[in-house]
Amino acid sequence: MGKLAQLTSARAPAHDNSANAADIAAPLSNDALFWGALFRGMDRGGAFLQLQIRQIIVTAIEDGRLPLGMRMPSSRDLATVLKVSRNTVVIAYEQLVDQNFLVSRQRSGYFVAGLAKKSVAEQPQPAEAASRDDAHWDSRYAVRPSAHRNIVKPADWQAQPYPFIFGQFDPSLFPTNDWRESARAALSVPEINNWARDLIDGDDPALIEQLQLQVLPRRGIHARTDEIMMTIGAQHALSLIATLFVNAGTRVGIEEPGYPDARNIFRLLTPEVVPLAIDGDGLVPDAAFRGCTLAYVTASHQCPTAVTMPLQRRQELLKAAQDGDVVVVEDDYEGEMMPEAATLPPLKSLDRDSNVLYVGSLSKALAPGLRLGYVVAPAPVIRELRALRRLMLRHPPLNNQRVAALFIGLGHYRAHLAQVGRVLLERARLLDRLLPEHLPDCSFSRGAGSTNYWITCPPTLDCTALAQAALEQGVVIEPGAVFSMDEAASRHCFRLGFSSIRTDRIEIGIQRLGKVIARQLKS
Repeated sequence: MGKLAQLTSARAPAHDNSANAADIAAPLSNDALFWGALFRGMDRGGAFLQLQIRQIIVTAIEDGRLPLGMRMPSSRDLATVLKVSRNTVVIAYEQLVDQNFLVSRQRSGYFVAGLAKKSVAEQPQPAEAASRDDAHWDSRYAVRPSAHRNIVKPADWQAQPYPFIFGQFDPSLFPTNDWRESARAALSVPEINNWARDLIDGDDPALIEQLQLQVLPRRGIHARTDEIMMTIGAQHALSLIATLFVNAGTRVGIEEPGYPDARNIFRLLTPEVVPLAIDGDGLVPDAAFRGCTLAYVTASHQCPTAVTMPLQRRQELLKAAQDGDVVVVEDDYEGEMMPEAATLPPLKSLDRDSNVLYVGSLSKALAPGLRLGYVVAPAPVIRELRALRRLMLRHPPLNNQRVAALFIGLGHYRAHLAQVGRVLLERARLLDRLLPEHLPDCSFSRGAGSTNYWITCPPTLDCTALAQAALEQGVVIEPGAVFSMDEAASRHCFRLGFSSIRTDRIEIGIQRLGKVIARQLKS
């Protein structure tokens, strides 16, 4: 008997009296519609069916859709509705009995168990409770991160038909089979022995090696092992760098407009966060830049305007950094995702004076939920960053690092980038044609290889209100005000990403957006 069969056999009850009892329950009849709707999101062709069934039932119990004492369908009836094997439902039910979510009654069936929910009168009102909590804690905080302005996306943006969201997950582009192969390989006994131990402040050497061999060279960067450190995404890298280099008197320069999360990270540590001018070539290396101790730069695709910094400007910026003794934090957040033009070298690859700290990410190319980023910096800086990271979380999960290492090492990463690049380029070409046609009153910027447009509308248009009106039509965009220190400066702008929307939905989405803009301008 195989391991999976042994496991299934072990989980099933030896004497299935409760299952037999459940099967004498009345047929589902009209309730089949209810149960079919409850399990509508289940992937019947996917793996771990009994796990999916358990998760859906637990969620329905906790949110009140399956109230205390409600009788569950028989295992046979539910299996029929879900088009799965009866044994799968039996195993799921028995697990839920073990976890006290269901109770089995002899010759009666399965029923929802657990504590009854409190009545509305017994529950504290949310506003009152929040007010009491705020008053209790306000004076105790050292910082107030929730007071900062952040990029906000609708929680249900994936359910909207036209999500022009930047940098998010497109299920149709994720290399499911290749990632699954890498994950299975990482679960072999020898591989588990590699990643299950605690490396204290270390990283998976296999992933570091793959970065050196296949990822960084694509960006023209060559780094020793002691010059690379893994992080839980690019923002974690920025937070570590800020903690290491910034105190209350440190002058930090941020592009204006720029990435709000970076601005907020630095503002937690110093009030001396200053705006740095940008133009059609990106950040301007002027006196304000040279007067900074540290400056955050997005050279490949400026966030959010998406303009690409030309080579001459990059060289001028590096010289200004050397003259002003400025530490440059280069966030290469998109890297080389779309082969639209000749690749320009990152600042890090041009740096001869060790002034650039390079932040990269594997999450943008794969999926943001992966949360794998890295820093490339001089060895003394990496040594301090490792010591700092150890105090926070030791290291990012090694199982995830090993899966990523295998994914890259098996050639899947390179193939994935090629496939994604072709699709994104097709979308960019389509939008290049559609935007002037359907948004004639607006102007656009997007550097070669970028996966978003920065849309500038007439000054009278409030793009925060526009975003809300567009959402009512199923179109999701990102208002621009949050990207500027002075909200009014970018209130008439918005960011339009195309990495998360299917190609066949782009044209209708832009048509709808154009009509909403036209109505807003007339009102």
